[in-house]
Amino acid sequence: MTPAEPRRLSATHRRNRPAASADASIAIPRFSVEHMDPSVVPSEDFYRYAAGRWIDTHPVPEDKTRWSGFDELRERNFLLLHGLLDEAVKHRKEAGDPARRHVGTFFTAAMDTKLRAKLGIAPIAKDLATIEAVRTVGSLVEVAAQFHRDGIAAVFSSGVAPDEKKSSVYALYLGQGGLSLPDREYYLQDRFSALRRAYRLHVQRALVLAGMRPGRARSSARSVLAIETALARTCRSRVDLRDPDKNYHPVTVREIARRHPRLRWEEYLRLRGARKVRGAIVGQPEFFDRLDRLLRTIPLSAWKAYLTWHLVHDSAPHLHRRLEREDFDFFRRRLLGQQEPEPEWKRAANLIDASIGEALGRLYVQRYFPPETRARILDLVKDVHTVFRDRLERVPWMTARTRRRAVAKFDRFATRIGHPARFRDYSRVRISVQDHLGNVRRARAFEIDRDIARIGSKVDREEWHMTPPTVNAHFLPTQNEIFFPAGILQPPFFDPTMDDAVNFGGIAVVIGHEITHGYDDQGRKFDQNGNLRDWWTSADAKEFRERAQRIVDQYSRFEPLPGVTLNGELTAGENIADLGGVSLAFEALSRRLADGRTKNETIDGFTPAQRFFLSYGQIWRGNAREEELRRRLTVDPHSPGRYRVNGVLANLPEFWRAFDIPEGSPMRQDPERQVAIW
Repeated sequence: MTPAEPRRLSATHRRNRPAASADASIAIPRFSVEHMDPSVVPSEDFYRYAAGRWIDTHPVPEDKTRWSGFDELRERNFLLLHGLLDEAVKHRKEAGDPARRHVGTFFTAAMDTKLRAKLGIAPIAKDLATIEAVRTVGSLVEVAAQFHRDGIAAVFSSGVAPDEKKSSVYALYLGQGGLSLPDREYYLQDRFSALRRAYRLHVQRALVLAGMRPGRARSSARSVLAIETALARTCRSRVDLRDPDKNYHPVTVREIARRHPRLRWEEYLRLRGARKVRGAIVGQPEFFDRLDRLLRTIPLSAWKAYLTWHLVHDSAPHLHRRLEREDFDFFRRRLLGQQEPEPEWKRAANLIDASIGEALGRLYVQRYFPPETRARILDLVKDVHTVFRDRLERVPWMTARTRRRAVAKFDRFATRIGHPARFRDYSRVRISVQDHLGNVRRARAFEIDRDIARIGSKVDREEWHMTPPTVNAHFLPTQNEIFFPAGILQPPFFDPTMDDAVNFGGIAVVIGHEITHGYDDQGRKFDQNGNLRDWWTSADAKEFRERAQRIVDQYSRFEPLPGVTLNGELTAGENIADLGGVSLAFEALSRRLADGRTKNETIDGFTPAQRFFLSYGQIWRGNAREEELRRRLTVDPHSPGRYRVNGVLANLPEFWRAFDIPEGSPMRQDPERQVAIW
């Protein structure tokens, strides 16, 4: 039955609201029946039913490309961080707390726009001169090596991560890259032709603002687009990049040096501080084959233009206002539809989080992550964990041999909550109030050099890959672990003032989602030790692929924009995880209701089952600019919010029963198309 239109919060919710605090003026993005649109029939479009009123009354702000429940929480976090940053500035000269001193100094420099205006392009003058002095391919490689040490993405990508087939040690990874636009499709598809023309003109204008003569800037912009297009033609698609087996090619340094003589790998690695490294894992060998040929066929002058552009592009947000604005006008306004820049302090906060994030995160955790939150989340994790393990024991399509290995993997599963046990020590990073761009580069180099030094050494399993304020969560297949930063453990995902049904429809679903990633179409390829190894019988692998393909087929029918459908193959892993997450969390809630740990009470006219699904519908509420939506449909492995809700729930009999969804409704999948995996 569909309940009557809700009009007010229950008395239970009113009395459970937290007391006023110093941060009481910052809106908390809670679950609310006021977000619903009761004029919509749940069986027709549950997403609109659950969150339609919020969607209609919350347009995308001028300084955003989208606006969602995630973004509301991020906004609240930013405001909390702003207070911490102001305090850090006030006390940065005091002795005692190096994290606060680093954060305060970094923020002071980032906010000094007058100094940036005075300096102009002086902070990159030495780098520009180095590029100008390039006379050989060898010196070109030297510049690329320095770029990579400074975190400037150019030519190709490199990084350090656990070896996917020997997950106990770190390995060097080399892969495709060198593009400025979001994806290879932006260079190759006709639908982006106007954007490519705008991009070329932007490169030309930016190079002029960086001191290049107009005529040379014009020809340089053509060279940049030509080189990036040539690289894009060799890049693999996002779908192909998802497959870890296809993107794992271990080679010795001697082998790649012979295969790509112009890339001068031995010299490159020496300049990166990796002289003793004997091998690497190449993701896309054909990319480097083509790159080696391009270094022979494309004039050195064009490559110098390319490197100059990447230097300018990377530095623009940290230099004088005109160059910063030119960068915004293309990469945010033209490419994503964002109308105005975010406030300076917010961009600085974001930058500090990305640069010395665990220093800022430590301040955040001390103030805003109480120990009782960790305890509550661990209880939820235990509940969902128990459900998934039970399902592994009885899932009907899996044979005994694969089942034993699946259970063995899950018994090694680990969960990290809130923040790392040890926060990173940034004392070796020099932070100066007079050198904003230098602060950015030195912080990057600190992380990159730290990674390079670890190649071949034992993996640090205590390390986190998200900062504590991050509003997100993730599964790390090489460690068989899930991570939930403190930032996401707040409303609308977790709210201690709400009933269990709302929290299970929020954070418990996220927990189930990340658990399921260990057994999605790619996560299932990693074994109990986090190694990329085929532990499935051929019959079970075939059965899994058939079920996963039904999810691909379902989502490939969705059309978020006229004539533009979802890429069901690109989004397969996230869609499988969404389906598993909702199903697991609902069963965990049902067990609590059955054993009496949760009261089976109707609140605001909705049963616990209904509130669970309404909560799930609301955590994906959101609006996005068309340009941003087009970008996400090209590059994002996640489906848009509407389909994360409707696509999942249409497969779940538990949802059909909760809202009396009749057969033949849009929100009830046809029996021959319905899918269940975990």
